Amino acid sequence: MNKISWLFVRVLFFAFSYSKVFAQDNQPTDQVPWYKNSFFYNIEVGTFKDSNQDGIGDFRGLISELDYLDSLGIDAIWLAPFYPSPRKDDGYDVLDYYGVDAKYGTAADVKEFFEQAHRRGIKIITDVVLNHTSIEHPWFEASRRDVKSPYRDWYVWQSERPKDADKGMVFPGVQKETWTYDSIAQQYYFHRFYVFQPDLNYRNTAVQQEAFKIMRFWLRQGVDGYRLDAVPFIIDIPETGSENPQRMMDLVPQMRSVMEEEKPGALMLGEANLSPEENKDYFGENNSGMQMMFNFYVNQYLFYALASQKIKLLIKAIEETKEKPEAAQWGHFLRNHDEIDLARLKDRQRREVYQRFGPDTTMQLYDRGIRRRLAPMLQNNKQIRFAYHLLFSLPGTPVIRYGEEIGMGDNLELKERLAVRTPMQWSAAPQGGFTQAAKAFRPVIDKGPYSYKNVNVASQLKDPHSLLNFIKSTAALRKEYPEIGLGKFEVLKTNSKYVLAIHYQYKDKSLLSLHNFSDRPQRFKVKGELLKAKQLLSVTDGSTAIPQDITLDGYGFEWYKTSSDSIK
Repeated sequence: MNKISWLFVRVLFFAFSYSKVFAQDNQPTDQVPWYKNSFFYNIEVGTFKDSNQDGIGDFRGLISELDYLDSLGIDAIWLAPFYPSPRKDDGYDVLDYYGVDAKYGTAADVKEFFEQAHRRGIKIITDVVLNHTSIEHPWFEASRRDVKSPYRDWYVWQSERPKDADKGMVFPGVQKETWTYDSIAQQYYFHRFYVFQPDLNYRNTAVQQEAFKIMRFWLRQGVDGYRLDAVPFIIDIPETGSENPQRMMDLVPQMRSVMEEEKPGALMLGEANLSPEENKDYFGENNSGMQMMFNFYVNQYLFYALASQKIKLLIKAIEETKEKPEAAQWGHFLRNHDEIDLARLKDRQRREVYQRFGPDTTMQLYDRGIRRRLAPMLQNNKQIRFAYHLLFSLPGTPVIRYGEEIGMGDNLELKERLAVRTPMQWSAAPQGGFTQAAKAFRPVIDKGPYSYKNVNVASQLKDPHSLLNFIKSTAALRKEYPEIGLGKFEVLKTNSKYVLAIHYQYKDKSLLSLHNFSDRPQRFKVKGELLKAKQLLSVTDGSTAIPQDITLDGYGFEWYKTSSDSIK
């Protein structure tokens, strides 16, 4: 029996005998925070599943696919914004923080979704966009129209255009400034993002209290935590400079305290593309800040390694982000809802990634990134599986985006980041089974190798060798080895410049993770005191190896246990 078949049999067995490693209730645990060894899945309600034939995904459609999501082995759903919005920025331009966009359903639908997900042991994390509002928000309307309004100071205004008004844009190449003149207010307002997204002023304690109120509100409705969008821009002080502003770091532990008081065990997951040193500030002393942060730093060097087969900088990035509070966690990802941000790479390194994964300028975005999904970038089926196995092997919590589990493609004809926000492909039925309407609100991919006729859930569920079943089996296997999410780790040296070796230890368990970034086979030895004179046991097929003589195929990978451990 080959490795894949043997692994599939093991996963079927554990699907019946193995419950989620950690109880997914609303009670905190003094032993292990629930997010430390979980599997997160990112969804946009509007692009996931339409239930009422209007061409737009909704909460009823999302509820209908909860069994599918449960079968993936996910522990938490991260929801993109679903609040009322003009949708000039796909819902991140919020019009009402306390409502539900009617396109997606009702408050009752949302409540039922929360309940149904919790019934399956799945937690819900929602985006909360506290940095800015829509320019159409009643707060901003009051702010711009009346200088004496209490809302005037809810936003950031200046009479003169700052000298650095053309600096600090989040979307360079598309966005031209961060300070824009408003003819109604007859002043300039600050907007870190698009011109229609004015920044809130967090030096105003009334704004802080409103943010706390928003967080309490949705926790009471049933959410289990938040992904805080653009955290550094919530706490910066624009008047101190657009590029390198001062920051109100004390706001982060305040937000954490509000959440803990309202719902002990609730998660605060930060979106912040920072250096390793800056990340420490956001985690806070004794984990008083963010419990979890996305590791953008490692992600950028990971894509450089995938493009170049050079892993030295990736190892350095993993080592540099190793230090964090014990209760804190990294969220690792391959693709998300935005572009792949490569800003921290040197120009020549970025060009190398562009040449491999985004050679056409239509594939690039904001002078720093790539706006493609993973499958069309990698193309090589072995490398795609390699990348996802690596994701589940990194020290932290794996996060994937809807459609990645089936290898969905992108639509580069769509504007900016919308290229990777196309409707979910459920079947080969018209509109990919996403909707029964004649047309989806956003085009379904219907041409080329990534058309819904070729790439969809229904066909891959039937194929034991599909990417979908590979990711399901890898996720299930990962839960058998919690040392990856919970344990201490060490990057071990090998005599191959292509092989990443990470040794994990948690209590009496240990695991050796190996990944060959080269497209050619590698024969190598792993150096490490803990592995001396020990035999290695493959977790996929039970075969044995010794640390001094291991071979991996091109884009090969393996998890090994030492002979002192028993295979479950």
